[in-house]
Amino acid sequence: MDETSRRGDLDALFRPRSIAVIGASSNPGKIGHEILRNIIEYGYGGEIYPVNPKHDSVLGLKCYPTVLDVPGDVDMGVVAIPAAYVPQVVDQLGAKGAKVAVVISSGFSEVGEVELEERLLRAAGKWGMRVLGPNIFGVAYTPGRLNATFGPRDVLPGSIAFITQSGALGIALMGWTITEGIGLSALVSVGNKSDVDDDDLLGWLSRDPETRVILIYMEGVKEGREFLEAASAASREKPIVVIKAGRSERGVKAASSHTGSLAGSDRVYDAVFRQSGVLRAYSVEQAFDWAMAFASGRVPRGDRTVIVTNGGGAGVLATDAAEMCGLRLIDPPPDLAAEFRRYMPPFGSAKNPVDLTGQASAREFEGAVAAALSHDSVDNVLVLYCETAVTDPEEIAAAVARAAGESDKPVAAMMMGGERSVRAMRLLRSRGVPAYPTPERTAESLCALVRYRELRDRGSAGV
Repeated sequence: MDETSRRGDLDALFRPRSIAVIGASSNPGKIGHEILRNIIEYGYGGEIYPVNPKHDSVLGLKCYPTVLDVPGDVDMGVVAIPAAYVPQVVDQLGAKGAKVAVVISSGFSEVGEVELEERLLRAAGKWGMRVLGPNIFGVAYTPGRLNATFGPRDVLPGSIAFITQSGALGIALMGWTITEGIGLSALVSVGNKSDVDDDDLLGWLSRDPETRVILIYMEGVKEGREFLEAASAASREKPIVVIKAGRSERGVKAASSHTGSLAGSDRVYDAVFRQSGVLRAYSVEQAFDWAMAFASGRVPRGDRTVIVTNGGGAGVLATDAAEMCGLRLIDPPPDLAAEFRRYMPPFGSAKNPVDLTGQASAREFEGAVAAALSHDSVDNVLVLYCETAVTDPEEIAAAVARAAGESDKPVAAMMMGGERSVRAMRLLRSRGVPAYPTPERTAESLCALVRYRELRDRGSAGV
């Protein structure tokens, strides 16, 4: 790659002052139409320039025949045209002064067209312009009301930055985060990683005040040492969670054919992740569970943990999960045990797990959780609620959120039940408390917080 193509920072990728959409279309269902509509309707406040010689206007905006005909400056170009024409358009973007080209188009190295991708890079490198892609679905940055993707429009604002090498998976997960009430700060599709790659994005996002945790779906990297250095530096600033696909022999081949990545030995990636302080998740569910916990912004002081529950069985399952992943469940000191007994009937248990029993009200949950959080012997609290006919899950969730809001210690909650518990889980997430539907996922997410703290304290030396 021409070194000049790597010049410049990525501010224009996340906070562009103006955007040209090359390939903008008046036809709903066309990628150029959906990207332009998302940019407009998500609330982007900068200048927007549709570019397509076939249209005079698109979605109420004047349309220009070429980028060079745009009257104002162009910070970012979003390119959604046939691959053969992309290098010429990227060259025009460079001449126009654009700082970054977001190349949606497919048909490059992922299908063997390596020389065409090199032409694209040479065209960008001549102007010192960065390239995201090709073979991607776009980029979103919620603090700037930017959604330059052809995925779902109403991405929820939050503090999780998600980098994905798979377009279809990324689009699907965009919709899933909306349904689950999970907020994102950024969403970046990297595709072939011809220029902008994980290293670049880790550098920018690790300094972004709107991002608390970086989540990566990765099929492979092209420059392992560069990734190691970038991840080591970034993980000292904020947690990085990676889902590395291609663990099996056939999975490696599938990853290589998907985006042309060097998938490589899974053991090598494991070693790199350990050395750089990256937390490796083994499923999409696990990765987002952990990311939600980190998004709360609470870093545990230690591993001393108390479980507060209204269901004995849930408490036992959480105990098993906590012990397997390394959480230390403490025996409550006498004064804390006495405080717990204030919030339970005589047949409750003030041991750990603290069983408030199935009749526990919102007041009793709030009191017990607050008592645990305020005690010096406790670093973290797991709250487990099993839906019963005599309690309102949303009232319980609101009570837990109030108690959590009075402390900076980590709280992770389970809301298990029907539709009311699903709504309660979303309520907790909206108030900054990570919430899950099972005891195991709740405990394992809190374990990720503790593990990251240990990694950071040990200088990202691995485990």
